[in-house]
This record gives sequence, structure tokens and C-alpha cells, in this order.
Amino acid sequence: MMNFILRVILVMLGLVFAASLAVAVMLLAAVWGVRYAWGRLTGKPVTPWVMRFNPRSGFERFRSAARPAEPSAADVANARARGEPVRSPLLRDRGGNVTDVQARPATRGE
Repeated sequence: MMNFILRVILVMLGLVFAASLAVAVMLLAAVWGVRYAWGRLTGKPVTPWVMRFNPRSGFERFRSAARPAEPSAADVANARARGEPVRSPLLRDRGGNVTDVQARPATRGE
């Protein structure tokens, strides 16, 4: 008897879900119909509801993030005050040799 009641409840829940889904689809169709009728009445083209996605914009966003930033006016002024090249004070080229590394002889997997 308990299994029968459980099955009846599940069938009722399924019917409620199907009815709510049908109402949602009908409501969307009604809104679309009103929108279409308004577009025909005013003479404006009716565009469908679609997701407008440009794949190029995603690539450009990450590509532009990889580019070095342009120096600001304060960076340029500070570079001139220090006597560094103004072209890019963010990228400092000190030149010279590295002094904090000591060379070791190569060993063979010992």
C-alpha cells in the first residue's frame, strides 16, 4: 500500500512539473508573439533573442593583458629624473653581469 501511495505522489509531482513547464513555454510564446506584433505594427525589424557572443573578444582580452602596460606620466617623469631611458621605465635594463651566482663544474648524474 505504501508503494502505491509513493507512486501516486511521484506521478502527481511529475504532472505538476509538466504543467508548470507547459505554462512557462506558453508564457514565453505569448511574450514572443506580443513582441513580434509590436514590431510589425511599428515597422521595426524583430530580432530573435540570441546570445550575442564574439569569440574574438575573449582572445583579445587575454592578448591585451599579456602586452606590457604603457608607462604613465608619473613613470616617465621619474625615469627622466633618474636619468633612465623614457621609452619604458617599467622595463629597467641594468646591464652588467650577474654577481650573485657562482658557477659549478658539471657532474654526471652522481
